[in-house]
Amino acid sequence: MSDMGSHHFPAARPLPVSENETQGHASPAPAAAAKRTEGHQIGEVIEIAGSGSKVVMDCATLTNLLEHPDPTVKMAGQVGSQVKIRVGQTWLLANIRTQRIYEGQAGLVVAEIDFLGEGDEEKLTGHIFNFRRGVTRYPTPSSPVYAVTTADLKQVYASDGRANVEIGTVYPTDDIRGALYVDAMLGKHFALLGSTGTGKSTSAALILHKICDLAPEGHIIMIDPHGEYSAAFKDNGKLFDVNNLNLPYWLMNFREHCEVFVQSRGDAKQMDCDILAKCLLAAKAKSQASANVAKLTVDSPVPYLLSDLTSILQNEMGKLDKSTNSAPYQRLKTKIDEIKADPRYSFMFSGMLVGDTMAAFLSKIFRLPSEGKPISIIDVSAMPSEITPTVVSVLSRLVFDYAIWSRNEPARPMLLVCEEAHRYIPNDDVAEESSVRDILSRIAKEGRKYGVSLGLITQRPSDLAEGVLSQCGTILSMRLNNDRDQAFVKAAMPEGARGFLDSIPALRNREVICCGEGVAIPIRVSLDTLAEERRPASEDPIFSELWCEHGGEEEIIQRVIKRWRAQGR
Repeated sequence: MSDMGSHHFPAARPLPVSENETQGHASPAPAAAAKRTEGHQIGEVIEIAGSGSKVVMDCATLTNLLEHPDPTVKMAGQVGSQVKIRVGQTWLLANIRTQRIYEGQAGLVVAEIDFLGEGDEEKLTGHIFNFRRGVTRYPTPSSPVYAVTTADLKQVYASDGRANVEIGTVYPTDDIRGALYVDAMLGKHFALLGSTGTGKSTSAALILHKICDLAPEGHIIMIDPHGEYSAAFKDNGKLFDVNNLNLPYWLMNFREHCEVFVQSRGDAKQMDCDILAKCLLAAKAKSQASANVAKLTVDSPVPYLLSDLTSILQNEMGKLDKSTNSAPYQRLKTKIDEIKADPRYSFMFSGMLVGDTMAAFLSKIFRLPSEGKPISIIDVSAMPSEITPTVVSVLSRLVFDYAIWSRNEPARPMLLVCEEAHRYIPNDDVAEESSVRDILSRIAKEGRKYGVSLGLITQRPSDLAEGVLSQCGTILSMRLNNDRDQAFVKAAMPEGARGFLDSIPALRNREVICCGEGVAIPIRVSLDTLAEERRPASEDPIFSELWCEHGGEEEIIQRVIKRWRAQGR
């Protein structure tokens, strides 16, 4: 069997069938494997390549192990399970990606494997310990392949002293805990992906609760577009919505002002923006708060009066000679007056928000100090849809700008979690230019230098902007039903984890595959059950039960209309 290594097969393709495979070669492994069931040898290496290799396994041995009491050994040889290969005094750990029949050799299976890392051998037990990622020495063809045991996996997944949060049980075991390394996960961003109905919101709540429990003085800002998370974090978070957010309009930068006040397109848009820049700077210059600002610009977060802005527009319009078009001034003034008068915008454009409340606003939103409530849930569900992206942009930019300007201060790292991230960072196919897309993309690229971590939650990873997913060092993927989404996630994955991701369509609800910086090796985890009072309000309606209920419909309609007309106030 040792001369099997003389075949040069391309590593990227399944082993091709050749006549040489079926002639003149004794069956590999079965004789040795049959004798060594006590060591659980299941086959041997037949081909080595850089990231992965091929092994051949004996079906009879695998079938015998199905009766083994250890659930990890019972899974030996299956797609998604691990095997170990001895190289000198170390064990190499590999993940099985594919299987197929060994042509012309009854009872043998060829499997492609991806190397995960290596560990030392405990002299007494033969188990793996001191596991680390990467491979320093490769095995040679004909090296024996062994089944991994639960004891091995316990050592592999054992925390190496780094801060971690346990989120569930590693599949297929029933007692090994799956943990995420918090610093590695937050330091290089993370993404939680999964189709609707897979338990994505509950998983997000579970992970954030665990982080809050570990770090009660943390600083987490969560953008909640559906109003789901308020119920989950009422005890350990601060909840903000249109009634109490009180986001001052003057915290917008110039680009965000343009998104709200300028409605025109094409050449007219540029003209409107130029006029707005000139008048906005004049309005800010009139403000008392600007007296201490050495270099006042249109982007300076300085309080100003909207009435000053409209009166400056009116004055500028009055100075025009007859031949100059006054339409741009009139357009801007009309839009500003319309927003001021619209009660739906009062959470942001109220006359009450004109004082210099920047310090108080940042303190409450960023949880500085956190007072045992480290997470801010910002419910944007009741905001007018045309301004929601701008609100998310302002909040995200404030996080990033605060981090930049506080570099000489004691560090206060922040985590910004964005639910339905594909809405705010869409890819080039569906995106127009938007400030929210640019600031979130910038945080993804540069945030970790300044202590800003980004958590993206989405059901459509293929709709995310190019490159944003690959900036996430840790990817937590639940079941994805769409082929395009699956391909997109695999492309963003490190090479060794891609075989693992083949099982994404086969995941059960509340199961997640974790790979990247936040875990020792890629793992499939069955998530813990979250206590009822800590769950988000995202349960699917049970039609068969709810459609059997009736009564009180008139009162329901009256109450709904009242809330509808009051816009949630």
